Amino acid sequence: MTFPIDLSTYSSLRLAATQESLTGEQRAALRANIDLVRDAIVFFTALANTKGLGGHTGGAYDIVPELLIADGFMKGSDACFPVYFDEAGHRVAIQYMMAVLNGHKAPESLLHYREFGKGFYGHPERNEADGVFFSSGRLGHLWSYVNGVAEAHPDKAVFLFGSDGSQQEGDDAEAARYAVARKLNVKLLLDDNDVTIAGHPSAYMQGYDLARTLSGHGLDVQVCDGEDIDALFACIRRALAIKGPAAVVVKRKMAPGVAGIEGLPKGHDVIPVPMAIDYLTAKGRAAAVALLKEAPPKAAKVEYRGSTPEQAKNRDEFGKIVSDLLAGMDNPASKVLVVDSDLEGSCGLHHIRKNCPEVYVHGGIMERNNFSVAAGFGSVPGRQGIFGTFAAFQEMVISEITMARLNQANVLAHFSHSGVDDMADNTCHFGINNFFADNGLAEHDRTRLYFPADALQLRSILTAIFDDPGLRFVFSTRSGTPFILDEQGNKRFGDGYVFKRDSDEIIRSGKDGYIVSYGEMLYRCLHAVELLKQEGIDIGLINKPVLNAVDEATLATAGASPMVLVVETQNSKTGLGIRYGSWLLERGFTPKYGAMGTWKDGAGGLSEQIPYQGMGTEAIVDKVKQLR
Repeated sequence: MTFPIDLSTYSSLRLAATQESLTGEQRAALRANIDLVRDAIVFFTALANTKGLGGHTGGAYDIVPELLIADGFMKGSDACFPVYFDEAGHRVAIQYMMAVLNGHKAPESLLHYREFGKGFYGHPERNEADGVFFSSGRLGHLWSYVNGVAEAHPDKAVFLFGSDGSQQEGDDAEAARYAVARKLNVKLLLDDNDVTIAGHPSAYMQGYDLARTLSGHGLDVQVCDGEDIDALFACIRRALAIKGPAAVVVKRKMAPGVAGIEGLPKGHDVIPVPMAIDYLTAKGRAAAVALLKEAPPKAAKVEYRGSTPEQAKNRDEFGKIVSDLLAGMDNPASKVLVVDSDLEGSCGLHHIRKNCPEVYVHGGIMERNNFSVAAGFGSVPGRQGIFGTFAAFQEMVISEITMARLNQANVLAHFSHSGVDDMADNTCHFGINNFFADNGLAEHDRTRLYFPADALQLRSILTAIFDDPGLRFVFSTRSGTPFILDEQGNKRFGDGYVFKRDSDEIIRSGKDGYIVSYGEMLYRCLHAVELLKQEGIDIGLINKPVLNAVDEATLATAGASPMVLVVETQNSKTGLGIRYGSWLLERGFTPKYGAMGTWKDGAGGLSEQIPYQGMGTEAIVDKVKQLR
């Protein structure tokens, strides 16, 4: 299939660092290039949306003018390091676009943006052969890295593309001080569009100003209108002429000129297909519109034995359940503080904002601060902080977790997007090191890690532990999960179920061995168990909703059986598998033992991620047979 927008009309510019302004010919070519690249980004991100893959349109669309000007300086002078470093990973569409325009990939490859096995992930992952020269995606992590690149190439100007969202991370303050102290030739081009995932920084973070902040660190800072290409060119050229670190704060609305998402938080994510069709129709892109109107092939629906076709998303249910619990309190604001990290819709915290706004704080993109704020609020008996972010970002707050524990804080933390299921953003967003949170000393430690199997169990767990003291970490997946059924076909965690602290649960008994699992792998393992029983292999299934507590009775049941297999999507180097085997050996149990977990880089797509790690139901069945 041919890419429906003719990219051969793109005219690569070569700009001299000494020229003071664009020529008429350069200006016309730049404007044409901007329109072409923006139209292409709207198209192929919307095409991914027709397939249910998402794709983040607005940020990539925004920064086209400054990136193409920087590209012109890179091509026109050997004084610029030829990489478009970008600390805001969701703008990756422009990286793939430039990889095509620079001859690393064919235009048709863009038709497979975010698909499984195609290499077009939701964040940049370094693959120089395909034209991607750095990895990014965890905000605030790249500027210090770019400082190192500048240290290694003191004769080059190194561009870093950022935003008013990514610059909220505290890492950037350290990077700024270092760059100024070392007089590094780093040039920041910052898209200041006043939009992040969950709102407008001007509303939720009053006092935050990119120009004043960076000037305070000692950078030379200019501010300009990002849609005025002559002014933008002049600012970038001046930044290049300055010796040492300089920043251009590029003011614009999010997705300027795109009706329906311009200036709005929803422009951060992928453009709705009808809006893309309207935009491209107005631009005369009939072939692109025709492709967007084609119905994508429907994926085959998989039916899992032992669970319902109906699903719910625990990451969303978390906020609904907490809202219900808050509704039963007198004056909840005196007892609870909920601190969001600009991911309220992904963690369910938006339900709390709507239903109990007096306890809710939009803390911005500052996980370390926000976790510690929650801990400080919950540092006296009877109060607790609630915190939410992605499981991948738990790795950013490990030190804060230790200090919260030392301060005897009460924190209920929700880490969504755990594991790898449905993770199109790919490897940097895999939430696979959840056990890092269990890092306290054994003496007096009350830390607990909870990973419910479905939404009913989540409700029971939250109801039971809501007022518990200490640190409680609740994990959920990006994907929905079905409801687990008992052997009579009833919902296992429905009416009559009561969560028992620090207890494992036997979902199915088996004389030939046990699979131990939890979370989004439990229903997959249950399907495998049912298939094995049909073959005459009587394998049982144990659910472990409390990941870091030993249930001696259930451990003994598993240990006395012929074999034990732990199945999880956590890192095979840091997850339950390496612990459970030790627990068995310490107690003298020696069943045949195996563990399955995430062990290799992602490959994009959604439901394909788990089978790609070798943990599809067929692989689980095969592993059991190998252990017998």
